[in-house]
Amino acid sequence: MSSTSSNVVFDDIFTIYAIDKEGRKFDRVSRLYARSRNYDMDMTLDYDVELFPVSNDQTVAMALASSLSRDSAQAGAGEGADVEDKDRDVWRPDGKGRRGLEEDYDYVMYGRVYRFDGGNAETVTVYASFGGLLLSLTGSFRHMANIVLNDPIFILLRK
Repeated sequence: MSSTSSNVVFDDIFTIYAIDKEGRKFDRVSRLYARSRNYDMDMTLDYDVELFPVSNDQTVAMALASSLSRDSAQAGAGEGADVEDKDRDVWRPDGKGRRGLEEDYDYVMYGRVYRFDGGNAETVTVYASFGGLLLSLTGSFRHMANIVLNDPIFILLRK
């Protein structure tokens, strides 16, 4: 589903089948368990329940992106510092700057891919941490080929 001309490295629609099935450990954080509609992927995600309230059997669109910039032009790829300067402030707390991918989603977190586990020849699990809120995404390695270990990543969710 993701385009090669975009900073989106993975996207799919997930249906939540459980929330906090092992019990709730924190007041504002829950863990959701979901299954993807298109790629047969399993996702486990910690999220802030006050900022992004969801329930069982609800569907959410999820994307992983290397940047919030809408275009994938990289600084130094023939366009020089102009691209770098334009993309530096894609998101700013004062609302100024260029509009990025975050405008299309309800909940966005920034983190880092910290681990890959190869289950068997076909299946892998990617782990990312978003300031201590964790993501695990399990499925075919073909759908996660653009996710790179130790790279920063954004998760974007929309109801």
